[in-house]
Parts: sequence; structure tokens; C-alpha cells
Amino acid sequence: MKNKLSSGICVQIWSKIIFILVILLNANMIECKSAQAADFALISVEHLQKNMSQWTILDARPKAEFQAAHLPGAFCFSWEDFTKTDKIGVAHRILPPEKLAAALGNMGMDRKTSVVVYGDADTSWGGEGWVSWVLTWLGHKGQIRVLDGGIQAWTEKQFVLVTGNADSAIFPKLYNFSIDNSINITSADIKKNRTDLQLVDTRSFLERIKGRISGAVYISWKSFYKGKKRHPRSSSEIVKLLEKKGIDLQKPVVYYCTGGIRSAYAWMVHKLALPELSVVINYEGGMEEWSRADDF
Repeated sequence: MKNKLSSGICVQIWSKIIFILVILLNANMIECKSAQAADFALISVEHLQKNMSQWTILDARPKAEFQAAHLPGAFCFSWEDFTKTDKIGVAHRILPPEKLAAALGNMGMDRKTSVVVYGDADTSWGGEGWVSWVLTWLGHKGQIRVLDGGIQAWTEKQFVLVTGNADSAIFPKLYNFSIDNSINITSADIKKNRTDLQLVDTRSFLERIKGRISGAVYISWKSFYKGKKRHPRSSSEIVKLLEKKGIDLQKPVVYYCTGGIRSAYAWMVHKLALPELSVVINYEGGMEEWSRADDF
């Protein structure tokens, strides 16, 4: 009788343990899924103009462009100010996440802040894509919106622009980052997983003929926008563009350029157009890093 009673108690205990583990596992899976699914979309100039107070606005253009004219309340966040040449001579390397987080915190941002990013897809080599990628890489949990048509669309509507430097944030915040390395890749990772990856070279044709990663498909980053206001291409247009080049949308796509700026713009447009369809990666080191690889 004691053995049967003990056995029954053990079964109950193990049942409870398994039940708790299942709950914890499911909760972890939900959390991981949420971390991967960023709230990332376009926003129109009309909607932003009517709801300015709801957003922190980041201008991705060079500082000189920002000082000449920018959206009211915007902060300058150009890749030129947040990259450097590293110890082995690789240019355009992103600054440590601690420094990026400190800068964003000083702009009054935390990871849940609703953000609008804009640029002009030109003077900054598509810097709005780089800023969008950086926020996602830092694990931003708030809304990330890209201004459709950039500052060109804002100007066309004759909405207000201001000059000079931005005012400091009234209330600086602590930006607790959590790096998402699934959207970045190293030279070593590319070599190791080369047969599973689809590489897309987004540089100019002249740059490409001077040297490229073997087997990479060529699609200029300029193919990812259209019109004088440089609107990001739509879902159907991106599918057509990639499939024409033989890209399988069910397999990981790695975009690269010289130092991860123009390729980040291609990454941004791909993510906006096809958020759930494929794994999309920006090779932040780009050809600057690859050119120092042993088998280049």
C-alpha cells in the first residue's frame, strides 16, 4: 500500500513539474517571438504632422544637412557620427552599443519609445536604413516608423522646417539595449555558412568590378527606392526585383556594401516590404571587413 501511495505522489509531483516547465517554455517562446517581430512600418508625412507629440524623430542625414533644415523637434542621428575606423583599419564600424544607447537616452528615448526615422536616401547613402537597422539591432521594442518620402515629401507639403542644432531632451532616459545578432553577420559566419546564404551586393557597378564576394548577386541599393521623393518600393515590387535576380525568399538574404550603410537601406526596404517572409541580414562589416579576409 505504501509503495502504491508513494508512487502516486511521485506521479503527481512530476506532473506538476512538467506542467510548470511547459508553461515556462511557452512563455519563453512567446518572448523570443516578440523580440524578433519588431513593430516596423512606414508612416505618411500627413499622419506625422498631425501627431508630432507622439513620436521621437531621428534625422538620419549628415549633421550639415540637419542644421540647414530639419523637422521640428528632430534629433540628428547620422551614421557619420556613430561609426569609426577600428584597430585593424576597417572603416565605418559601428560604435559600441553602450555609446549608441547613451546617445539615444540623452535624446529622451528608452527601448519602448515610439520613433520616426527619416532621411533623403541620398546624401547619407540611405542613412535612414542604417538608423532603422541600428534600432532593431539594439532590440528596440517600441514602434519604429520610416517617413515615407523622407524630407522631400515633408517639404513638398510645405510643412514647417527649422534650422540649427536640436534642443536637448527635457528628460534623458536609460536605454537598456539587448543586442539582436540575428540581423548582423561576420566574415567568419559567411565563410562557415556560405552555401546556405544568398548574398546581395548593393554597391555601385564600378565598385563591384573592382572586387566582390564570390557568388554574390548584384542589386544596387538605388533599386530599392523609386521616384523623386525616393519612396521605398512596395511588397510586390520587391518580390519581383529579388525573384528576377534568382533570390529564394524562403532562404536567408545577406545584403552588403562597403561598410553596412547602403546595404542597411536595402535591408530596411526588404523588412518593410516582406516582414515575415524571410530572414534578412545586414553585413555591417561589408567589403571593408571582407577585404581583410584570408580568401578574398
